[in-house]
Amino acid sequence: MSQGQPRKPQAGGQQDEPIKYGDVFPVSGDLAKQPVAPKDAAVMQSAETRMQGQTQKRGPAAASTVNDIPPSFDLLLREDVVRHYIHAKPAGGDAQQTVSTIGEALEAAAQTAGNKPVDHSDAAAIQAAECRATGSNLISPGGLAAVAQSAAAYNDGLIGDEGKVKLRDILTGVATKFPADKAVTREDAEEIMSAELRNDPEMKMHPGGVAESVTAAATKNEQCLALK
Repeated sequence: MSQGQPRKPQAGGQQDEPIKYGDVFPVSGDLAKQPVAPKDAAVMQSAETRMQGQTQKRGPAAASTVNDIPPSFDLLLREDVVRHYIHAKPAGGDAQQTVSTIGEALEAAAQTAGNKPVDHSDAAAIQAAECRATGSNLISPGGLAAVAQSAAAYNDGLIGDEGKVKLRDILTGVATKFPADKAVTREDAEEIMSAELRNDPEMKMHPGGVAESVTAAATKNEQCLALK
């Protein structure tokens, strides 16, 4: 354990536990259980200082809950978490220098919003993602878009979240199942975001969801290309 890793004080004189990504971000799965890396803690503190003018005592840099964060700052940090997951899943070579594909961005959404029941905005975003990845506007029977649409329709018939199909159920390992894939571009992200927003009753992106994960991947790819 790095000595620079942020730690969470325990009552009764117990040994401090490392702060995990799930303590400060709305993430699930393996990423939520991982201790916050020192470099990510530094990113949080730097971003919080930019947004607030100083590190807040109850902000994420001080290991508070995401509910204490202004929406604009919340989005900034969630994108950092998505990029962290994408960096940790390299297709080969140096992760920091490897561009992310649409399939990999969808897998990141399975980690950051995996517990979200699939709805029609997710299905629309997934369909747009598959179309952008394959270059075809046709929905293949049994393909990812068709599965997402079926999941959304199935979930419509259930009351409450119990028993509903979740994003992780259809997006986990999807990068290896795509018939074709491509590096995420800003145009891809905008198309997928537009599809998700158009089909959301409140015209909002879900935190850590498909559109937000693809947008984070596009930003990461632009940064990688700028370094070449």
